[in-house]
Amino acid sequence: MSAAPIRFGIVGSGWRAEFFARLARALPERLAVAGVVTRSAERAARVEAEWGVPAYRTVAELCASDAEFVIPSVPWEVTPQVVRELVEHEVPVLAETPPAPDVSGLRNLWDAVGGATRAGGGALVQVAEQYTLMPGHAARIALVREGVIGEVTSVQVSSTHMYHAMSLIRHTLDVGCGPVTVSARAFTAPLADPLSPGGWSDDLTPKEAVTTLALMDFGGARTALYDFTDNQWWNPLRARRIVVRGSLGEIVDDTVVRMADPRTPVESPLVRRRTGTDLNLEGAEVHHISFDGRVVWRNDYLGASLSEDDLAVMDLLCRTGAWVRDTGPEPYPLAEGCQDHLLALAVEESALTGAPVTTSVEAWAAR
Repeated sequence: MSAAPIRFGIVGSGWRAEFFARLARALPERLAVAGVVTRSAERAARVEAEWGVPAYRTVAELCASDAEFVIPSVPWEVTPQVVRELVEHEVPVLAETPPAPDVSGLRNLWDAVGGATRAGGGALVQVAEQYTLMPGHAARIALVREGVIGEVTSVQVSSTHMYHAMSLIRHTLDVGCGPVTVSARAFTAPLADPLSPGGWSDDLTPKEAVTTLALMDFGGARTALYDFTDNQWWNPLRARRIVVRGSLGEIVDDTVVRMADPRTPVESPLVRRRTGTDLNLEGAEVHHISFDGRVVWRNDYLGASLSEDDLAVMDLLCRTGAWVRDTGPEPYPLAEGCQDHLLALAVEESALTGAPVTTSVEAWAAR
């Protein structure tokens, strides 16, 4: 007999909150929204009518429902306040990224809730960081963990921004919360920007766009290069790239290079099985990623026709549900989310001042 759907609550009713509700509708046998907290009666009525879920006016009311965990999907500056309130109710939290807007906010939040634990084990506050669960990134990290390219020494990420990129860098390098020295610069250049979250602009007039480059030294011969241009997520004129270099080879996007023997360098692709093209009628989705004929990542949510980002968030929600039911590990502890944003803020500070910034070892490093 299959388990009942994981029931989660949401504080907030903006576009990101709707994102989580949409995923629950996509796989109702796995997820369900127990309720949404919104500020106005008018918005509450719209949420109930359009999303088909209960709406509440206070966090306390939501906590009294059957929600197994709650996602604060609110502005950055509000997130710490909502997280504290949920912890006071002893409700497991999956905080949106970043968990606080600045370094002092991260420290204050950690002091307030970092020691809170749930009865089943693990920190009460987790963070909704999904990037390491995206299919391509998950496949690369799996090969890294196997030692396919030897000891990983550097990562170059030109894909997503700030804390998301820091998460990819840290987990690919397998580094914890030690000091990091960051040297960053920001450059402005013209770039057409035809597509945004609002849709196509039908305007190819180049506009000033900022590219931030940062060199990061984690110590122990481990380094990273961060490279991000404004709106790189959406702009079709800027690709996404990742390079992972190790002592015995490297991974460049979906190509793995290593030695088959002392005189034979070989290349192997990471191959996605995608359906829905030509006469394939299985539905439009990615089924798995293989490497040298074996599967290194598999879609556990077939049938929902989800994008790769949606798959990562779906996986994160289901992992959080398994954790609160004591059938899985912590999905992404608050300490990890705090360290990601600490490094992101160091990049911003160095780019602004033009001087290197070395991060401190914070209290959450002990977790």
